[in-house]
Amino acid sequence: MPETQALIRLNKYIAQCGIASRRGADELVFAGKVTVNGTVADSPGIKIDPGADSVVVDGKPAVLPGKGADVTILLHKPVETVTTASDPQGRKTVLDLLPKKYKDLRPFPVGRLDFFSEGLLLLTTDGDLCYRLTHPKFHLPKVYRVTVRGTVPDAAVAVMRKGMALKDGDKLAPAKVQVNKPVAGTQQFEITLIQGINRQIRRMCEELDMTILRLMRVSQGPISLGNLKRGQCRELSDGEVLALKKAVKLA
Repeated sequence: MPETQALIRLNKYIAQCGIASRRGADELVFAGKVTVNGTVADSPGIKIDPGADSVVVDGKPAVLPGKGADVTILLHKPVETVTTASDPQGRKTVLDLLPKKYKDLRPFPVGRLDFFSEGLLLLTTDGDLCYRLTHPKFHLPKVYRVTVRGTVPDAAVAVMRKGMALKDGDKLAPAKVQVNKPVAGTQQFEITLIQGINRQIRRMCEELDMTILRLMRVSQGPISLGNLKRGQCRELSDGEVLALKKAVKLA
């Protein structure tokens, strides 16, 4: 086999190591946090030999997991926890919630869930899976359970179902909305999103004059939060991982 066939792009290698998505790897390289054989990498597209080159990311060696060693974890993220591997402000991160056996594997959070939101969050050491799950081309439906003060106006439901344009110009696709009965001065609805607009539900509710009391993600593609309690996590079964990979067309 020609030697060049063993070479891969640096950003792909970093993703395969489970350190970041490919876009995240690009950012690490451009920030000067990646070295190859002791030299700071100047491009995420340079080719490296995984079997011969030494890659260090943010001071730590980037090592490919062993065959079959990838792990994907479902976490019920609580509020006031940041969805990053580390936080310069010293706030609790989702990695802080993991048992040591998982934390030592350095799983990477798949996407984001904002500071005051809770619910389903996936973390994985599978770089290719992380890349697919965070790429706009492969966005999976995500279901959120939203509790608001008072009641949900019929007009607001109609707007969300039809699709809306936010004041800053972002155009939102129609969303599936299911409203539950009011309970003790509050009302809950479930909304299914496919787009990846930042803080989309909070921005929608703000412009539709609804005050969110609780926002929880309950499913992503074929994976559901189920009865997992806040702060708890579990490893996905082989069947769940297979279903997730099929959903993003990953062989």
